[in-house]
Amino acid sequence: MQLSRVWLICRSGSSESTQLAHICRAQLEARGCDVEIATSGLDRNPYPGLLASAAGLPDLAVVLGGDGTVLGAARHLAPFDIPLLAFNIGGHLGFLTHDPPLLRQGLTGGDGCIWQRLEQDRFALERPMLLQAAVDRGDGTRDPGPDGDPHLALNDFYLRPGLDGRSPTIRLELAVDGEIIDHYQGDGLIVATPTGSTSYTLAAGGPILHPAIDAIVVSPICAMSLSSRPIVLPPCSELAIGPLGEASRRVKLWKDGAYAATIAPGQRSILSQARQRGLMVVLEQQPSYFRTLRRKLGWAGSIGEGLPGGA
Repeated sequence: MQLSRVWLICRSGSSESTQLAHICRAQLEARGCDVEIATSGLDRNPYPGLLASAAGLPDLAVVLGGDGTVLGAARHLAPFDIPLLAFNIGGHLGFLTHDPPLLRQGLTGGDGCIWQRLEQDRFALERPMLLQAAVDRGDGTRDPGPDGDPHLALNDFYLRPGLDGRSPTIRLELAVDGEIIDHYQGDGLIVATPTGSTSYTLAAGGPILHPAIDAIVVSPICAMSLSSRPIVLPPCSELAIGPLGEASRRVKLWKDGAYAATIAPGQRSILSQARQRGLMVVLEQQPSYFRTLRRKLGWAGSIGEGLPGGA
């Protein structure tokens, strides 16, 4: 990998992330690399400014934050095929990130220097699937996102009540490839990728899907019927989800936890697999998804250290 230009994306409010970003910048600039540091958070979106920069796109974006910081970077940078290298700095579970010690060890220099590994192509690349969404306003036309492109999500889209001041249950109709599947009443509906199957949909009782599988998971949130169960759909499916009831029963569509659109009865969100895919850099020599699950979810307690194969 050529490292002539790198973006360092820091988690908003994390002094540790900012400190590590400055260390990374010093090392990269010493190697002749052009470096830009930006902060990302709930109230800070650096990507329009970065993407509009006359300096051009980077060879790599290093994300120093939790899963939320990574999700924001993936949504904005996937259309440009920019590789992401993520480290869990100030985050929580960090399913999408490398552990912090790998970064600190990689900044100590020598043969294990992280930048040297990248330049020598000593890494792997993963291409997780993304979902896209647009809104059918009821006239057959599809309203994309504010920039004219469909909304993107690496983890999930979900629909929740859109009324302020109270939290009623909602009724949603789900159609798949033009066929009505079910009417759901409850707190909402989650549409997730395999990457997102360990996020919100896991808390809602959905299945965990291995990231090597392309599929779409639909999971009800606190459904009021025991027959409303999660369902796994082929990746080529097109989903149409809309609220039922009087005009005031609006719902909000969220993408990876960020607001996307408000949908009224008679309108529908149209969701499908995105043509873009994520591009994630993996530094671990022998990555294991199941080891990650054991570590992040606490499966089998501490038994993991004694499993065959050094897992």
